[in-house]
Amino acid sequence: MSKAFASHGDLMDKAISFDELGSGLFAFTAEGDPNSGVIVGDDGVIVIDTQATPVMAQEVISRIQGVTDRPVSWIVLSHYHAVRVLGAAAYGARGVIASQGTLDLIKERGQQDYESEVGRFPRLFRAVESIPGLTWPDIVFERRLTVRLGTREVELMHLGRGHTKGDTIAWLPKERVLYAGDLVECQATPYTGDAYLRDWPATLQKLRELQPECLVPGRGRALTSARDCLDAIDATDAFVRALYEAVSGARAKGATLKQAYDEANSALRPRFGNWVIFDHCMPFDVSRAYDEAGGVDDPNIWTAERDVAMWEALERSQAA
Repeated sequence: MSKAFASHGDLMDKAISFDELGSGLFAFTAEGDPNSGVIVGDDGVIVIDTQATPVMAQEVISRIQGVTDRPVSWIVLSHYHAVRVLGAAAYGARGVIASQGTLDLIKERGQQDYESEVGRFPRLFRAVESIPGLTWPDIVFERRLTVRLGTREVELMHLGRGHTKGDTIAWLPKERVLYAGDLVECQATPYTGDAYLRDWPATLQKLRELQPECLVPGRGRALTSARDCLDAIDATDAFVRALYEAVSGARAKGATLKQAYDEANSALRPRFGNWVIFDHCMPFDVSRAYDEAGGVDDPNIWTAERDVAMWEALERSQAA
């Protein structure tokens, strides 16, 4: 390969934060690495996104044990990506909950995604050998499911397509705390390789309408004011729109994928280039935007082989 994935140079461990957003509501964050959410109820705990391996999940489990002796009752998958879900076996939960769209994606491309993500970002799959296999949901819902932990109610909702076709949020209306998964990022580049870019802004509008006062994004720090929540939603929206506008405009002029990549990179870097994993995500993001602008509604499956071929094609001139 002419140039390694940008993520292969990201070797430093990140500082972990475990912030309480309200009574029993926590955000596990790590400087732009994938986040996890923790909701403590009267008789159990919900974990939203598990980390990538059972060994890495122990970092979350140790924080949970520091604040409660209640067991983890449920795992919620915000979507299907391997880095979010393959640590689930460590928690000993009663069951795993996911949207129908997420289940469909696991069936269709779960194994391929697992293999491609491990190749792209090995640091995020520490002790990959501890993964027992794909994580499968025990409970599947279409649009909305209320989970009760004693008197605490958590609304799980699939509000539309965006980062994937199965994105799930966890919403606590009384506390106005939102766990958004990768629908929203904070100072971190959205990965859009499996996205629906034209649908994503409408889904983000539904998040705005919830008027959250705290928000846990998929990557980046936890947000603890209504203003910060709105700013993160708006910034994610701006990235998605700018990406699709640049790539679709280039394609409409007859640009090749490489030409569209170069145009989009130049257009987005001044505003977003300092966001976490910008250089890693952009080739995947542009590839999906180019496909969607060409009429490919459902994202093509990423495989380890496709990853390498795409990266070489788009980064070759950079390495020369």
